[in-house]
Amino acid sequence: MDLQPERLEYEGEEGITLVADAWGDPANPPVILAHGGGQTRHSWGGTAQALAERGWYAVAYDHRGHGESEWSEQGLYEMGHFALDMACLARTFATPPAVVGASLGGMSAMWGAGELDVGMFSAIVLVDVTPRLNHLGVQKIFDFMHEHIESGFGSLEEAADAVARYTGRPRRDDLSGLRKNLREREGRYYWHWDPNFFAPREGGPSAPEPLLAAASNITVPVMLIRGRASDVVTEHEVREFLELIPHAEYVDVDKARHMVAGDRNDIFSAAVIEFLERLPVVGVVSG
Repeated sequence: MDLQPERLEYEGEEGITLVADAWGDPANPPVILAHGGGQTRHSWGGTAQALAERGWYAVAYDHRGHGESEWSEQGLYEMGHFALDMACLARTFATPPAVVGASLGGMSAMWGAGELDVGMFSAIVLVDVTPRLNHLGVQKIFDFMHEHIESGFGSLEEAADAVARYTGRPRRDDLSGLRKNLREREGRYYWHWDPNFFAPREGGPSAPEPLLAAASNITVPVMLIRGRASDVVTEHEVREFLELIPHAEYVDVDKARHMVAGDRNDIFSAAVIEFLERLPVVGVVSG
């Protein structure tokens, strides 16, 4: 089944416009898909379609300052702002949605459910993210994303080569997916996010302690999906997380790094669906 998404717009905090793609029947139980920093909603295409086919209403959105969503003129990119945007989206549904959050999306979900409203979500799936992250792995991501902020790329092939060097995976022949993560300007390609997203700033839970405190308040079902080869969430961070949230489930995906959904999408999507279908309110498989 080849489902086509519906493009939607939502109003986030401070009136910022958030652009989303929605798969499935809006009458079905909702699932929010929140990408990582520097990515876009297009990271979730395969998982969103798989969820819709199993009877869920899957909504993947671009964070503020990312993809087609509006950039903050004031540079408001602290954790609380992303969590408030997610809360605005969650409250548009008739019932609390489940949320699948990768990296920044997962941190926003933890902050929202633990600090803003414990009843905001029906369940949380965290994708290679915990309140405390391995510093060296995070620094590699920041270094990669900073490297081409000003210069951009001369072609899609050049950008694909840079991604391949970073991920350690062979360069893909089909560059259409990568094209969705880039903006073309004066013959060069730039990442599809506001450079101010990485500007130094004060405020918000930049240290792990506030996020650890928020996560300890989470009572809804939680699953952590880690890439076994990830250097962002190591076994040390996993152990701390499972002690912090004892009711959380844990899945370790072989041959996957930080971008678990991109590395092993079939295995990842199956784990998410199996977890969500055990919730008290489950999707109804469409005919």
